[in-house]
Amino acid sequence: MQENRGLLKLILLSLITFGIYGLWFWSKYASDMNVVCAGDGRKTRGILARILLSLITFGIYEWVWEYGVGERIMINCQKRGIPCTTSGGNILLWSILGSLLFGIGPLVACYKMIHGLNDLCIDYNRNGGGMNRGGVNVKVDVYNN
Repeated sequence: MQENRGLLKLILLSLITFGIYGLWFWSKYASDMNVVCAGDGRKTRGILARILLSLITFGIYEWVWEYGVGERIMINCQKRGIPCTTSGGNILLWSILGSLLFGIGPLVACYKMIHGLNDLCIDYNRNGGGMNRGGVNVKVDVYNN
């Protein structure tokens, strides 16, 4: 899984490609989130569903999606023992109330979502895709009684 997603790269390449890179980025983001967090009983919707549902709900679904991503990051970081400052409420506060701070809040929320998935991907890659935490390692020697 990719470990080096970045907000600046997302912004610059989205501007250069007239938004096409942004669509690809968030599609890949959702796909990677579903792989890294498999087994938690949740699913992050892809970019097409995100756009359509946001249009139907006049943008409210975007906040629902962001909240779900933040919660999923927090829960999976806790399961893996990874320090995490991201949560659904945190993302929503930055996204909604932070937009009053010269529009910088949504960028902070985006940064937190990207950083949270990067942390999960680093752990996922280091542990071969599993959550090797808290298990018991028992060596059995069948030749010596």
